[in-house]
Amino acid sequence: MMDWTDRHCRFFHRQLSRNARLYTEMVTSGALLHGDVARHLDFDPAEHPLALQIGGSERDELAHCARLGERWGYDEINLNCGCPSERVQHGAFGACLMAEPQLVSDCVKAMRDAVSVHVTVKHRIGIDRVEDYGFLRDFVGQVHAAGCDVFIVHARNAWLKGLSPKENREVPPLRYEFAYRLAADFPGAHFVLNGGITSLSQAAEPLRRLAGVMVGRAAYHDPYLLVDVDRELFGAAGAAPSRAEVVAAMSAYLEREAAAGVPPRAILRHLLGLFHGQHGARSWRRLLSDPAFIERHGAHSLHVAARAFTTRRVDWAAALPAA
Repeated sequence: MMDWTDRHCRFFHRQLSRNARLYTEMVTSGALLHGDVARHLDFDPAEHPLALQIGGSERDELAHCARLGERWGYDEINLNCGCPSERVQHGAFGACLMAEPQLVSDCVKAMRDAVSVHVTVKHRIGIDRVEDYGFLRDFVGQVHAAGCDVFIVHARNAWLKGLSPKENREVPPLRYEFAYRLAADFPGAHFVLNGGITSLSQAAEPLRRLAGVMVGRAAYHDPYLLVDVDRELFGAAGAAPSRAEVVAAMSAYLEREAAAGVPPRAILRHLLGLFHGQHGARSWRRLLSDPAFIERHGAHSLHVAARAFTTRRVDWAAALPAA
């Protein structure tokens, strides 16, 4: 989710669910050691509960980054052992770390010793064409022994050669049964399933057998699927927010952030899928991605787009504040 789930995206998603745990895009340890820390770590308090996902393989560097994350106020520090891109492999982290469980264990222990918040690991079920459950079990067992008790399992192999990152999310087959076997073999750990889940109905069986599910790109392309999470999974009372209410909240956020110097496009790009599958969705996407429209309306782009956008299902005039 690099370049996708930045702080603006997460603030938007928080308008749809108050309880779902949000994760940052993967931030490399080098970016935190040598880059603009505030740019990578700043977030709005409304984003809690929030996890910082880090990519790296140097124990001391990861411990330092974990301390930064805790100091900044994150609720969880997550080590990425699942990204298959060649750029990440060249940095010796991501999915290729599954071949080095001792190194991952050392990193996890150093991070756990450095912070009091949860340190978790996101990983694949195997690398390349190795589809042996024993390989996965031994990796998880060694990392669990180092103190990690929450594992986010992307239930596909990562093919380190021959597939693009996009193909790595589609070509290797999903094997949910591997995650279920892990939960049976390690009753003292918690397992969250990732991969292929595009609706709450699809999540029902995994949620019956595991601690949770993670939804990535499906929630980005069709974010309104998050709107039922609080009521159906957390037992929250009250009506779910309408799309109009979400637009109103994000319009106020856009004006606030634009006044602080944030380019409107940096926020608007995350809202393109809000009307996914609805009448008029194409017109909505066209307006919010039109450079001339954004240039003309600036901080008021979302408000103007909402006024221009008509649908049979939403009474915008009743839900949006006056211009």
